[in-house]
Amino acid sequence: MSNEKQYPMTAEGKKKLEDELVKLETETRKEIVERIKIARDFGDLSENAEYDSAKEEQAFLEGRISTLKSMIRNAVIISEDETDNSVVSLGKTVTFVEIIDGKPSTDKESYTIVGSAEADPMEFRISNESPIAKGLLGKAEGEEVAVQTPGGEMKVKIISIK
Repeated sequence: MSNEKQYPMTAEGKKKLEDELVKLETETRKEIVERIKIARDFGDLSENAEYDSAKEEQAFLEGRISTLKSMIRNAVIISEDETDNSVVSLGKTVTFVEIIDGKPSTDKESYTIVGSAEADPMEFRISNESPIAKGLLGKAEGEEVAVQTPGGEMKVKIISIK
């Protein structure tokens, strides 16, 4: 029985990781090997910055490939049940407002809660391991929730779950 970390993600998120892995293993790996070959031709490897840079990039690439393989192997696909919007869960988009001085703000925020492998704050996709998601998971529409963030406690009211 493996004790490897499981990675909750949507089927779409797993497909993106698989696509990235294929690209890294086919195209990117070949490009780096070619750069190493060219850099070797420059001569003395002990003072060859191009060679050192290409080897560092190769090490980073191999680490990323290993990480992706582990994430794909240990993926747990989130069931995206479109009908049950009663509580916040992985795969759901939550809209909430911050409660300031006991009154709900007019500024709504919406985030889709996903596994860490798919998190992308610029796309409003937050990890289920983030402080905000941890505070919202399992809560229902209309609930007021205290969320612990690195900047302190934040109170929010859940407006909708989709």
